[in-house]
Amino acid sequence: MPRAGQAAGRNSAETGRLSGLNSTARLLYALTLSGYFGIMALLPLWYGWLAPPEVVSPAVAITLLGLPLFAPLRGLLHARRYTVAWSLFLSLLYFTHGIVEAWSASAARFPAILEILLSLLWLIAGIAFIRATRAVPAGTSDIQH
Repeated sequence: MPRAGQAAGRNSAETGRLSGLNSTARLLYALTLSGYFGIMALLPLWYGWLAPPEVVSPAVAITLLGLPLFAPLRGLLHARRYTVAWSLFLSLLYFTHGIVEAWSASAARFPAILEILLSLLWLIAGIAFIRATRAVPAGTSDIQH
């Protein structure tokens, strides 16, 4: 019988993934999520209020740019290293989008720079989180000679 808060058929290492992390890994995980959720919050603000697009409907822009963010949501919330790793490719998409918008649209320069900074936070903190949580086999050194 599973304990409260534990799914049937899953061991405690799988459900309590965050409880096994050290403080550095927890901080990096929080920074990764901050960048991710920051972009998720920025897009509706940007295209719905700050600088609505002139060519397409704001709803279309928000949907097309926001929908890919939901793909890694579950894995990121469960601190799965594999999901964090592949979601970093997604952060590069938003980094590129921010660069293009900052360069081409002067009205959207502030939200574009914010998107660049948030995507870099997501990327750098995610890489550091993956490095901080990798398993080192017993009897080996993490330092290469």
